[in-house]
Amino acid sequence: MPGLDFTSFLSLLIISVVVSGILHFGAKYYVLPGFWSFCSKVVVGYIGAWLGTPVFGPWWEGVNVGEIFLVPAILGSLALVVLAVDAAKIMKGARGGAS
Repeated sequence: MPGLDFTSFLSLLIISVVVSGILHFGAKYYVLPGFWSFCSKVVVGYIGAWLGTPVFGPWWEGVNVGEIFLVPAILGSLALVVLAVDAAKIMKGARGGAS
């Protein structure tokens, strides 16, 4: 899993961009608006998509690109982006309440 071929890299990147775009622009789920906030979600979503198959396991043998299974990658990307945004909102709230 650590060494990915280009098609696997591209599929993880596409999954991350789509999941981040839906959450950021569609659902307005962010701490800060703007393009750089979206870019940070793409990076976090890519890591989540990369970890999706090892964490959730291989689902549906026919729906994969190389070693990347698409459903666990989507779930991993979604889970890590939501976790990161929630953590940032908590930290922002804790920082704002303490001052």
